[in-house]
Amino acid sequence: MTEYIKTKWHILAVLIAVASLSIALYGCHYIPFGEGGNKDGVSSIIGVSQANMREEWRVALINELREETDKYEDIRIVTTDATGNASKQIQDIDNLIGFGIDLLIISPCDEKIMGDKIKEVHDSGIPVIVMDRAVEGFDYTLYIGPDNEVIGQQAGNYIVNLLGEKGGDVVVLSGNPTSVQGTERLSGFKSAVENVKNINIHEVYLGTESKDAAYDMTITAKRIVKDADVVFTYSDSMALGVCDALRFMGLDKKVMTVDCDGFKGVDEGLDLVSQGRLKATVSCPIGGKEAIDYALSILNNESGVPKQVILRSNIIDSTNVEENLSRINAETADDGRKIKVGYSQVGQESNWRLANTKSIEESAKEFNIDLHMEIADQSQEKQFEAIRSFINEGVDVIVVSPVVETGWDEVLREAKAAGIPVIMSDRNVVVENREENLTTTYIGADFVEEGRRAMRWIRDNVSKTKDTLRIMEIMGNVGASPTEERDQGFREILLENPGYEISYSDYGDFTFEGGRKVVREYLENNEWDIDIIFSQNDDMALGAIEELKEHGIKPDVDVKIISVDATTEAFEAMVRGELSCAVECNPVIGPQLMKAIRDLCSGKQMPFRIITDEKVYDQAVADEYIRKRLY
Repeated sequence: MTEYIKTKWHILAVLIAVASLSIALYGCHYIPFGEGGNKDGVSSIIGVSQANMREEWRVALINELREETDKYEDIRIVTTDATGNASKQIQDIDNLIGFGIDLLIISPCDEKIMGDKIKEVHDSGIPVIVMDRAVEGFDYTLYIGPDNEVIGQQAGNYIVNLLGEKGGDVVVLSGNPTSVQGTERLSGFKSAVENVKNINIHEVYLGTESKDAAYDMTITAKRIVKDADVVFTYSDSMALGVCDALRFMGLDKKVMTVDCDGFKGVDEGLDLVSQGRLKATVSCPIGGKEAIDYALSILNNESGVPKQVILRSNIIDSTNVEENLSRINAETADDGRKIKVGYSQVGQESNWRLANTKSIEESAKEFNIDLHMEIADQSQEKQFEAIRSFINEGVDVIVVSPVVETGWDEVLREAKAAGIPVIMSDRNVVVENREENLTTTYIGADFVEEGRRAMRWIRDNVSKTKDTLRIMEIMGNVGASPTEERDQGFREILLENPGYEISYSDYGDFTFEGGRKVVREYLENNEWDIDIIFSQNDDMALGAIEELKEHGIKPDVDVKIISVDATTEAFEAMVRGELSCAVECNPVIGPQLMKAIRDLCSGKQMPFRIITDEKVYDQAVADEYIRKRLY
């Protein structure tokens, strides 16, 4: 059953926008630097370009940035509000640069339009931290943001479990229909609850996200609300309005409220949970604390800064609210204690993996970490044995680079029962029940994006000499996350571009000989009719190249070859004119991993994902960059 209740709050929305803008301007350091900037007594100036200040969480972000920078006497922030206008935001950024900023933090009001401006600033040498809305490509220093769809899914799953088999009625209160954040959260929520038996959803539309609008609408919709079991809304401000209205109507003991945001502060989500007025909130870390932390690391040229940080969201109720507050307030600290880490490395199957292992071992020494590494030689059973041995040793943290995605639930539960957090490195896992939180965070590449980049390069650089170009895909290990996700991203862009087809696909196990084998077996059964080879790593591509040459097929001339990794060997092949393009998968993740381990052991809330910095290279730039390669 779905009921629609519509109302308009134009005057109230305008008042909220004006109030929010006033708070933003009053609450931040505004420094009228002269021509070129006057930095007397200030070592670093951070410019903050907000998309708009009409949303509550953006005001909260500015407040969190201010709170963090107030800890440092020589750090200042200058803020602007683009009011949702991309042209104004471009002008705002130019003004901030004129103030002499050392680093830019931006929440883009339009990801596509602002992408070019962000690249321009980044290319000029000014570090750029992008927040909330990711732009295409990696032409920025760092991205920090939440996964709003996951946040909505967590709220939906919580309510499903809360109501149990009996089910019940849920009133869903939604605010501004143009809010990207709200739309994504509602989408995730609906995906979790809409097909569950015995749960009836009643949608109530406000048109704005304010506390007062939620209060008035909850009272207006009393006929629906009084028979409901739960009211769900996707922000703290609306949740407060609902809680006040339920108390006014005497329904606060009967009807439960669940929301998203989980901000700290008086009458925000965490406080409402502590008061017992809110049943639960799904936290959406604002990211201001992380932004300033990483900004200082960037400005001080410290190691361990990743490319993307996807912030972790948690269900917070009366049982864990104090614990989560402690994590939110925790500071990174190196007390000199040597942290003991057990690392289960998948194998040494490629040059990429050798560089990965070297980076981890060297960084462990730099970060004062006692590293015990076990090589699994592509065996999941050996990895199980290694993890159990680490548990018996009583290590502080376990890190795993898994051979395949599935089958880890039992051994991860053993680590959790022992109180040992587990970090997934380079490859991720899929567990049966995500709500168990069997792993702490993932550090590594965005494999889906690597696949997309490979196909985008083909789309933009391989001329169509016939109606349909035939592609051979050489995949890695069966069931490995790089294999599945690179294939997913590649096919995603492929479907958007008619005239290309994957004509043949086989597994090469990420090895040189595996790449040779795929090409050899194809030639044993077919005349060569492949236009493009997409290899999921360099080693397989190099093997394929050797096999092609033995059969008189000229690499890059008779067939374009695109691979993933961008190792030195791949650059040498591009310089020789044999490999067409290499999409980078950066193995040098040791500094990011060790910093994350230090943060974790300091009690900090860990991000959901930490993504490394990666680029795309082809023959046009190979000779320029080959001398700079570290692996």
